Amino acid sequence: MEYHVKEFTKLTTKEFLEIVKLRIAVFVVEQNCPYQEVDDADEFAWHTWLQEGSDIVGYTRIIDKGDTVTFGRVIVNPDYRGKKLGNKLLEETLKVVEEKYPNRPIIIGAQAHLTNFYGTFGFEAISDVYLEDDIPHIHMRRN
Repeated sequence: MEYHVKEFTKLTTKEFLEIVKLRIAVFVVEQNCPYQEVDDADEFAWHTWLQEGSDIVGYTRIIDKGDTVTFGRVIVNPDYRGKKLGNKLLEETLKVVEEKYPNRPIIIGAQAHLTNFYGTFGFEAISDVYLEDDIPHIHMRRN
C-alpha cells in the first residue's frame, strides 16, 4: 500500500477524478447529504491518500489556515473498511501536517461519532456538538 501527498496543481486529472468519485460516493450518496462537496479549498489543499493498486483506499485533505492547520474529508473506501486503515491514514496525515506546518495547532470539524477515534490521536473537543449539513459535528484541537 502506498501513501501519496500532492498539492492540487500536481494531481493528475485521473487522480483527482478518482478522489472526487470516492468523496461523492461516501459524503453525498452514502451519507445522503447533498452539499457542495468539491469546493475552493481543494485548490489550496494538500491531498493525501492511501492507494492499493488502482484503488484509493483512504483520503484526507490538509489546509493551511494561517495560525492553525486543519484537515478534513477523511474517508476510508467502503470496500476497505474494518481493517484499521483509518488509523494508518490519520497517522500518515499527521506526519505530513507536522512536516509542513511544525508546531501549529490542528483544529478539525469532526463528525461527532468519531470523537473517541480522534481522541486517540491527541485531539480534544473544544466545542459543543453542532449540525453541519444535518450531520452532528464537533470542533476538536490538537496542539
